[in-house]
Amino acid sequence: MTNDFHDQVIALLPRLRVQALSLTRNRAAADDLVQDAVCNALSAQHSFTPGTNFPAWMHRILRNRFISDLRKKRETGDIEDVPTSALACSGAHEERLAVKELASAMDRLPADQREALVMVVMQGMSYEELAEASGCAVGTAKSRVFRARRQLETWLEGEEHSTETVRLRGVVARLRAGGATRDAARTQMG
Repeated sequence: MTNDFHDQVIALLPRLRVQALSLTRNRAAADDLVQDAVCNALSAQHSFTPGTNFPAWMHRILRNRFISDLRKKRETGDIEDVPTSALACSGAHEERLAVKELASAMDRLPADQREALVMVVMQGMSYEELAEASGCAVGTAKSRVFRARRQLETWLEGEEHSTETVRLRGVVARLRAGGATRDAARTQMG
């Protein structure tokens, strides 16, 4: 059972990583979450019933670990304990509005397109890695990213040409360019 169990865990890692990325929205935190979930599963492998839905069992462990970690991080404190710099706002109100508008548009995208766009543009995954993690063909992965970019461009450029929209066009252009401008787009998107 041990070798079969380990083989199933290894085969499921890409899908676990996708789920972790969607929960944490941070590549390093997602990697940590997957590692912790796999450790939990290995220590609890005796409780898995062979022949049952292994992916569902693993995804539940990952989700429970994420929730558990969130609960641990919730610490209450006094407002005086917070550094003043954490409470200060920068003067870039227009940029915050532009980023807020982009985030709103991103939320309107279908989940598969939004996830694909985030994984390629923000997380730096290749189309091949995205396809593997999503369990789809490379062409499908490319299509999802293309459609997400096209839809964002349509929504953001279809509105008035305000200062915020002009800034968003710059972000969209950087999203389209990918690669060298990925860090700049990541900075603009928060």
